[in-house]
Amino acid sequence: MQQALAYAETLDVPFVFSTNGDGFLFHDRLATSGAVEHELQLNQFPSPTELWQRYCQAKGITQATLPVITQSYFSDGGGRTPRYFQEIAINRTIEAIANGQKRVLLVMATGTGKTFTAFQIIWRLWKSGAATRRERADNVKKRNYFAKYVDKARLVLEALLEKYADEGIATIETLNARRIRDAIACSRLSPEGI
Repeated sequence: MQQALAYAETLDVPFVFSTNGDGFLFHDRLATSGAVEHELQLNQFPSPTELWQRYCQAKGITQATLPVITQSYFSDGGGRTPRYFQEIAINRTIEAIANGQKRVLLVMATGTGKTFTAFQIIWRLWKSGAATRRERADNVKKRNYFAKYVDKARLVLEALLEKYADEGIATIETLNARRIRDAIACSRLSPEGI
């Protein structure tokens, strides 16, 4: 059981089962009271539904936060999946945000896939609807993302962002940057004209 518990801690697994060939031992790492560890007969194994209910109760997952927490990872079809430590960082961050925490700090070493991890967090929040379009637009403005563009282009992009923030940033994200630049150069597009 000690080896299984060590693996469970490393992999952030809440429930551990062990056997010596004669009997089964169940360890509930989320238990805060009562028996943390007890013997099981083969017919006493908890069902996946029961384990999920225990997990949700221990983590404070409600029906309102369930869509955010159960949102699947991004997949481009190439088979790339998060490594175990990335999954832990992603899942803990998603759970914290779903439970109302406004700021989360991820500390990861060089070469551990911070960009991939951050992308997966953003993807899951976006696809689950946890981050509204207005919140995403405000975040773009707060980070001064358009500062790298020349003044006229920056003003146009900021005006587009403000205009479509409540309707959908996808409109802005899909704009062809070359068309905007050409239109500005020809003075056909101005912030006032949006």
